[in-house]
Amino acid sequence: MQRDGSLICSARAGLRDDPATDGRSVRQQQMDSTGSVLRIQGDDNLQSMLVGTIMRKIKSRTWKKQRYFKLQDDFMTIWYKSKKAGNKHSTFSVSDLEAIREGHQSEVLLSIADEFPADRCFTLVFRGRRGNLDLVAESSEEAQSWVRGMRKLIENLENMGEREKLDQWIGDWFKKADKNNDGRMNFKEVQDLLKMMNVDMNEQHAHRLFTTADKSQTGTLEDDEFVLFYKMLTQRDDVLRVFQEFSFDGQKLSKRDLEDFLRDEQLEGGDIQLHAKQLIERYEPSDTAKLLNAMTFDGFLMYLGSVEGSIFNPQWLGIFQDMSQPLCHYFISSSHNTYLMEDQLRGQSSVEGYIRALSRGCRCVEVDCWDGANGEPIVYHGHTFTSKILFKDVVTAVGNYAFKASEYPVILSIENHCGVEQQRVMAQHLNHIFGDKLLKSTLDGKAPSRLPSPEDLKGKILLKAKKIGGLEESFNEMAEDSQTGELSDEDEVADIEEENQHRESVRRRVKKSKQRLSKELSDCVVYCKSVRFSNFKHSRIHSKFYEVASFTESKARKHLREAGADFVHHNSQQLTRVYPSGFRTDSSNFNPQEMWNVGCQIVALNFQTAGEGMDLNDGLFRQNNSCGYVLKPRFMREAEKFDPETPHEREGYQPVVLTIQVISGQQLPKVNIKEGSIVDPLVRVEIHGVPMDQAKQETRYIDNNGFNPVWYDTLCFTIHTPELAMVRFVVEDYDKTSRNDFVGQYTLPLICMHQGYRHIHLLSRDGTSIPPSSLFVHIRITELE
Repeated sequence: MQRDGSLICSARAGLRDDPATDGRSVRQQQMDSTGSVLRIQGDDNLQSMLVGTIMRKIKSRTWKKQRYFKLQDDFMTIWYKSKKAGNKHSTFSVSDLEAIREGHQSEVLLSIADEFPADRCFTLVFRGRRGNLDLVAESSEEAQSWVRGMRKLIENLENMGEREKLDQWIGDWFKKADKNNDGRMNFKEVQDLLKMMNVDMNEQHAHRLFTTADKSQTGTLEDDEFVLFYKMLTQRDDVLRVFQEFSFDGQKLSKRDLEDFLRDEQLEGGDIQLHAKQLIERYEPSDTAKLLNAMTFDGFLMYLGSVEGSIFNPQWLGIFQDMSQPLCHYFISSSHNTYLMEDQLRGQSSVEGYIRALSRGCRCVEVDCWDGANGEPIVYHGHTFTSKILFKDVVTAVGNYAFKASEYPVILSIENHCGVEQQRVMAQHLNHIFGDKLLKSTLDGKAPSRLPSPEDLKGKILLKAKKIGGLEESFNEMAEDSQTGELSDEDEVADIEEENQHRESVRRRVKKSKQRLSKELSDCVVYCKSVRFSNFKHSRIHSKFYEVASFTESKARKHLREAGADFVHHNSQQLTRVYPSGFRTDSSNFNPQEMWNVGCQIVALNFQTAGEGMDLNDGLFRQNNSCGYVLKPRFMREAEKFDPETPHEREGYQPVVLTIQVISGQQLPKVNIKEGSIVDPLVRVEIHGVPMDQAKQETRYIDNNGFNPVWYDTLCFTIHTPELAMVRFVVEDYDKTSRNDFVGQYTLPLICMHQGYRHIHLLSRDGTSIPPSSLFVHIRITELE
């Protein structure tokens, strides 16, 4: 297909609002061009992206529109617009991107596969819950150029040091504030910038800073002058206080000063002398200070803003837990209605739901299977208006993405509503597409006595579904030879009716009949046979280790309140799945903590729905390399009795006191787009754990300062079961007349907390980072006498 020359002309002609091509000062252009040459030297892909390309943006089989895409000179922003003159342009940042997929790797691009070859297609995948951008280039060479170039930019961003990130951030603000793009800022532009940055500063003070930074006395700030202005604006007096407290001369931290700080304040263990030396090497920007084996204030600030200065102890970020215990000894990151992108009544079903969940380390995904047209089973939320997708497409997506984020096993939780014929088709797809990844028999070919471990099952996909007979019968010469078996309905169907029995409007009559099951599908189930649950007494006597019971949240809640210790014991022997109530038609989530408190492993949440439930899930599974498996505390794995209602009665009970001093906040995002609106931030700390530990406390709110609010407020909590406690920091914009607005949050297990002076790098509602927004805190955890 020939390139449309007139389209390029009109796109270029319509580029007057492209900020990269507007008039700039000569000096600014020289700076840009020098930077560009340095950064794209020898990289033809980035050179081509700077020139720009016409590509098709695809939304559906019928919505395919040409757009002009271009990389900006900052090497961070992609700019695009339609060919129509006067149309607004759009931009997105490279930092918003999570991955680039080549070829027909999305449902939208698969739908036009007959029209555009795979080597011209690619998908930009954004962080969080933002939709993908599907593109078709004019040639395979152009597609490759953009794929390679974008990957290089993403890699470059991931490898950026703290100082480079700060430079990038300063540059971004300069561009936002420099409204007329002349490469300098007048005082009016600076005042507008302060409002954008969430700063409420009186005019005289702002003018004083402006005048001090204006070394050239031109009435405008250029380049280095703006950097000086920014540094004065972001002066960290709170960190300076700490620095001077440990500095012998108030000017620098000697190696010994730094060692004292790490040992006495940060409570670091191991080789402190080596650690201090490494920190100076890593974060100290001054070569002179490095030669003196010392750290300046700038280096100290860099260290405290880094991963090593963050609240999450980096020791627990990699795989550190024993992965050789039985599956039932782990909490398992689990998704409910994985195929849904929105709500449960009219939402879109998509294989993208599986790709996103698996990419986040989720290890148990759900598939609702129904008879479809042309003999092909389909996946959707039955008896609703949600869209439908093919079962084989789901299996293909799971096969492709199961082990990209984690090598540990994936459990496919099947809710089977298909007739025998299409069950056989399901089994064929599972066998053909998964191949050796599908676990079809016990690991050693012998009758086992307990569940295998995540380590044993690396790279394997397990089916959780109904099964004819038991696992033992597979090793019995007399094993049933028929092609089908009979089973009663899985408890999920009955529970849905039970949950809805008082709501006639949404009630569905479920026929209590025997369901026929194909032997082919049954044979795909090994260690996760779905069964109905009677009671704990019955389970203790009759249950098999490979049986999995499923509970709605309300059923699970009833059991944990009536027999918490029995529930914990049950979960030390076999797997339990808990899923959201049928009433949650908006796909909202329950709080998973109360289910974890009794050791439920597969606590299935709607991954597509942001909020407290997913914050806790992300927080728990952030440890152990985000592999989707977290080892339960010892007292939940062994025979000893533990009841979350009475934690003080367990053996080895040792409560702790958590003391958090919330010192300050840095560059919090604006939540109200109204001009002149500035955040009034407060910080709430929530403890999620056993009932005795549930607590929340707040700081006071700070009037009109989202840029650098200072609190020095101390919050104190007594925690009876620290091994299960999660700590959630929430920043809100205080509003005395209505509900507070969410600003940011960060959630982590108490046992993963770093003590001492730490930064908390805030996350958005979607769970994505919002640099450089952070809180500065001091943490102490002490045993209660």
